[in-house]
Amino acid sequence: MGQTIAEKIFSSHSNKKVKAGDIIIADVDVLMAQDGTAPLVIKSFEELGDRIFKNENVVFVIDHNSPSPSQSVSSLHKIMREFSKKHNLKIFDIGEGICHILLPEKGFVKPGQLILGADSHTPTYGALNCLSCGVGSTDLAISLLTGKNWFRVPETIKIEFKGKLPEGVFAKDMALYMVKNLTSKGAIYKSIEIKGETISSLSMDGRFTICNMVTEAGAKFGIMEVDDKTVGFLKEAGIDEIEPVFADDDAFYEKEIVLDVSDLNPQVALPHSVDNVYDIGEVEGIEINQAFVGTCTNGRVEDFEIVAKILKGKKVNPDVRFICTPGSRKVYLECIKRGYIQTIIEAGGCVTNPGCGPCVGTHQGIPADNENVISTANRNFKGRMGNEKSFIYLASPATVAASAIEGKITDPRKYI
Repeated sequence: MGQTIAEKIFSSHSNKKVKAGDIIIADVDVLMAQDGTAPLVIKSFEELGDRIFKNENVVFVIDHNSPSPSQSVSSLHKIMREFSKKHNLKIFDIGEGICHILLPEKGFVKPGQLILGADSHTPTYGALNCLSCGVGSTDLAISLLTGKNWFRVPETIKIEFKGKLPEGVFAKDMALYMVKNLTSKGAIYKSIEIKGETISSLSMDGRFTICNMVTEAGAKFGIMEVDDKTVGFLKEAGIDEIEPVFADDDAFYEKEIVLDVSDLNPQVALPHSVDNVYDIGEVEGIEINQAFVGTCTNGRVEDFEIVAKILKGKKVNPDVRFICTPGSRKVYLECIKRGYIQTIIEAGGCVTNPGCGPCVGTHQGIPADNENVISTANRNFKGRMGNEKSFIYLASPATVAASAIEGKITDPRKYI
């Protein structure tokens, strides 16, 4: 029996041939923690030892509360800065952007790696043909000390996307459609191999969006194959030598799913679950108070391009607060260069510094009681944006922009 991509990468990192269900100790390549988790990682690490396994393979990112909104958070940021300086670790400070956009952008991710991040959406990196998953702070501390961790090799689900995306339908709609089909518990501790002609047609920005959201189906990993677009992205990030990993033809999959997107409509996830997904026609007209474009799901250049195209020459509804948060400094500068930021501001939007922003609900864009928010984020749980009495709807940047113009959930295809 052949191996899946997950089985192959785990085999190379444990020095033996493994299969789904095996319990193994594996070497890790890269470790990441953000300011919501790094202080706990540091505390746990210092209780265990004082020597990091490989300094250049550890990255800290200050993105969740950036810039600091309070004295207590500033103290946590200080802990991260001092620890990074003491151990000569790479730290991306305020204004640099979101961890899941920065690590691929800065060349910390390449095919065949095993990456652990103290953040649940670490599977995003799987778009670059690696195994990456979220872990707890104590687990990361152990890997920080040893360079290893234990795993149960996951079963794999194969998802094939087929068909040409209709105009006005995007990668985010595919991601929501995927979660709807799998359900929020349909892939718990599984690896999902995502492939097909539709994936091949997507940009890397779109592929990151889809891998980012496998977490919402409970998956441990989301992973895609390498093609010319992958190679081009990696070269831009400074990576020339790669070793792609492909599944064997006779690999065993727990489940194989084909999703035809030829007739897919824009999708919207209704409160308070990401798999509570409907076609746009079923939810059009719901009044909104706030619209948000950004996050590690949709904070990339391509996302702001479509927003700017829809907003060009138009105005945001006066009853809507429209917040846009670029995912990184590089994204921000490119959007300024292309004129997207000017278009958004002239239309009445508010552009914030790169970071997690309103998504995490700690200090920017917190909605009031009973307000409706339409967002490009990956989660719409109660309290996700800082108020458990508000209601979060998830959609593509195009749908969010169109809704911001009209003050209600709107089919973006009328503006495309």
